[in-house]
Amino acid sequence: MPTANPFRLDPELVRFMTGGLSINTGSGSAEGLPSQCRAFGVRVDPTGRVTVFLAGAQAADLLRDAARSRALAVVFSDPPTHRTIQLKGRDARVEPLRPGDLAEVRAYREAFTRRLVPLGFTAPLVLALLDCPDDDLMALTFTPEAAFDQTPGAHAGAPLLPGALDGAPPDPAGP
Repeated sequence: MPTANPFRLDPELVRFMTGGLSINTGSGSAEGLPSQCRAFGVRVDPTGRVTVFLAGAQAADLLRDAARSRALAVVFSDPPTHRTIQLKGRDARVEPLRPGDLAEVRAYREAFTRRLVPLGFTAPLVLALLDCPDDDLMALTFTPEAAFDQTPGAHAGAPLLPGALDGAPPDPAGP
């Protein structure tokens, strides 16, 4: 069941999130221990629900913790600029892959590779980092309740307001 207070993902924020960025997910155990895993792509549906694709074997702890608490944080970071946002939600659940999801994952791998090669990483290295058998992919879906600017600098940790992401790096001098 979606949250009662979703964070509205405006088109510019969705464009940023789906632009071949580094995507990491996190949750926590009942004992308060963190669990995290790299995601292999993202899908944003028209209602604003976000789905990240994970390697089931690599994400076992995260999937267990998110299933128990339903809490999930997802960080999207642009390696060339370090521009970073974090989304948080409390209704995470594993869902079956949909038709087209494998194509989304493949497109993400290609886009992330294109983003990292100019930084000196080789394509085979990036593709090895993102290697996962198709039959091990899992879809973890949630409704964002809050978003934060996590770009290193003075505004890191500040709540991100809907419509605040305008395509330009944050001004280090502030608003």
